[in-house]
Amino acid sequence: MSLTELDRVGARIVSCVRCPRLVAWRTDVAAQAPGRYSGQAYWARPVPGFGDPAARIFVLGLATAAHGGNRTGRAFTGNPTASLLVRALHRAGLADRPVSDHAGDGLRLHRTWLASAVRCAPPANRPTPAERDNCLPYLSAEVAALDDLRVLVCLGGFAWRAALHWAGVRPKPAFAHGGEHRLGSGLVLLGSYHPSPRNVHTGLLTEPMLDEVFAQARGLAGLA
Repeated sequence: MSLTELDRVGARIVSCVRCPRLVAWRTDVAAQAPGRYSGQAYWARPVPGFGDPAARIFVLGLATAAHGGNRTGRAFTGNPTASLLVRALHRAGLADRPVSDHAGDGLRLHRTWLASAVRCAPPANRPTPAERDNCLPYLSAEVAALDDLRVLVCLGGFAWRAALHWAGVRPKPAFAHGGEHRLGSGLVLLGSYHPSPRNVHTGLLTEPMLDEVFAQARGLAGLA
């Protein structure tokens, strides 16, 4: 593990302006905050990964949430998806508390790292392939700095495909909840439906299903 290297990577991510559309959008979102966040100072920059430098499990999301990470400055923090995910991590023994409200809330992760494939908030939560590709070097840098990493949990089809593209996997195995693909490096990609409120409300994903994925991740990571 290398906290210093992770800090260097984080600084590069925060200063990134590679995608003009995303730079404009993340700023516009901050300037037009909804009433529930009125008066709050938005981060409005790319969001680096967050967690334990000794992580064995990397949880990869789609993109920074407009009023989550883009507001709070921390991955998976301050929105409903973050709440669902961190509750599951807490139940799995991978987080010290079941809430992720703001960057100063004291949340600590155990053997787990959180980040998104796209580090800025995209319009309609739909990054372009070029925007995804601009961000993938940051995934490479964080993975390289996490010496103990064994599992990459991909939240949703976009994260799964981004990870396969990043790893150069051909042909690409289909996304499936609980599906696994082992890379030549030994790192295992593990699929999970995205823990969005919509997926939970429609029954596509239940909290027990999410618990099963993190139990599977713990086993693959040698943490069972």
